[in-house]
Parts: sequence; C-alpha cells; structure tokens
Amino acid sequence: MITAGIDCGAKNTKTIIMKDGQIIGKGSVLTGFDQEKAVNDSLDQAIQAAGISREDIEKIGGTGSGKAFISVAGNKVNDIKAMAKAANYFFTNARTVADVGAEEGRAVKIDENGNVLDFAINEKCAAGAGSFIEAMARALEVSLEEMGPLALKSDKEIPMNAQCAIFAESEVVGLIHAKTDKADIRKAIHDAMSSRIAYMIRRVGVHEGVVIIGGVGRNPGFVQSIKRELKVKDLYIPDEPDFGAAVGAAIVAMEEA
Repeated sequence: MITAGIDCGAKNTKTIIMKDGQIIGKGSVLTGFDQEKAVNDSLDQAIQAAGISREDIEKIGGTGSGKAFISVAGNKVNDIKAMAKAANYFFTNARTVADVGAEEGRAVKIDENGNVLDFAINEKCAAGAGSFIEAMARALEVSLEEMGPLALKSDKEIPMNAQCAIFAESEVVGLIHAKTDKADIRKAIHDAMSSRIAYMIRRVGVHEGVVIIGGVGRNPGFVQSIKRELKVKDLYIPDEPDFGAAVGAAIVAMEEA
C-alpha cells in the first residue's frame, strides 16, 4: 500500500510518501500565505522523489496547524496523535516524545504501540518553540544555522528570561553591550528555551526512550542543552526530525485504511 502524510505547519509544509511502511519520497516547501498551494507543491515534490504518480497513492493523511487546508487528505489527525505514531515508527522503545516546531512545543507519553497516554502543550509561547531561536538569531545578527554549533563552545551558565521572547531579546541586547562572548550568549539562549521545553516534558514524565522530533531537533545547541536539562545521556532523534509529524499522518492513514 502507498500512503502519503502531509504536515501543513506554520512555517513549512512537509509531505512523506510511504510504501508498505517504508519511506520512499519526501517534499518540503515554505507554507507562506497560500496553504493549499504549499500542500500541493510539497506533495508534488514527494511524488517526484518517489517516482510515482498521484493516482498510485491510496490514502493521504493530514496534520498540522493548517490541516484544514489539506483538502486531498481523507484522514486528518491532530498533532498529538501524529507525533506519537511517528515516534513509535522510528523508535519502538519510545515512551516520551517532544515535538518542537516553529510556533509550538508539545510533549506526549505513549505506550508500546504509539497510543497517547498523556500530553502537554507549550500554550503558544514563542520562548518554547523554534521561532524563539530565530528571533534571537536576528538580535545577534547571525544566521539560524550558526546558532546551535557556536553554543556548543561555551560551558558558562547565564540566566535568561524564558517566559517572554521580547524580554529575552532585551536581555540579549544587554549581554551584547556588556561584551559577553557570543558563544556564551548563544548557550544562554538555548538553555532558556530547553528549560521551558523540559518543564513541559516533565509534566508527562521523563520515561525510557525520549524522542525529539520537529525542526529544532536539527539544532545541536538545543539538543545538548535539553540533554543537560533532562539529565539524560541520550536522546532519540530521526535523521530528518522535521518530517516526523508527516510520517505520523501517513501511518494513521495506513492503519485506518
């Protein structure tokens, strides 16, 4: 069976195509103002990568903040269920999952079959989502890609306001004026964000096999910081964590076929 999963997020729209449970194609585009166009463009990308046609797809699942615009999806699933199924697909021993995207963070406790037992949501606070790192990168006048690697070069602890992105940006400006080392500032930013995400994860419980999905899973500064905050030796992160929810949507479409 060939299924597709589409995650229409606030920043990017991702599509995964699976054949008999194996990923065969991926597509990702900026969501922009026209969500329906983004959905179709990402789907076309994934179809081309998979070497199939639209007619070959038997079921399509949709998820994400813009799932209402995924008109091609016969199965629409909420973000919580999608991330749970994705974590179970990638790591069968997963019991705690955090999905940290551009605009929101979520944590889920799951069973051995990827069913949701409990969940917590970051409640729309930018300080607990990827947009926080982006805002701080703008304040430091550096690229987003530079933020994580340089943070790894610091071992200092500088407290920072993790409740409000605006206050945190003011603190960053103050640290810049105080000639604080750039690596120390970037570590402080990641520590502030990870403390908020860790708090959310602890609400559902830090269980065996903590999985991180979502675009922030690509950021080595955040990954190192959240490991310190949770006091865990290892985290489980898929090779392309930003496609996690799309994988979950494809799996739900397959299971409900």
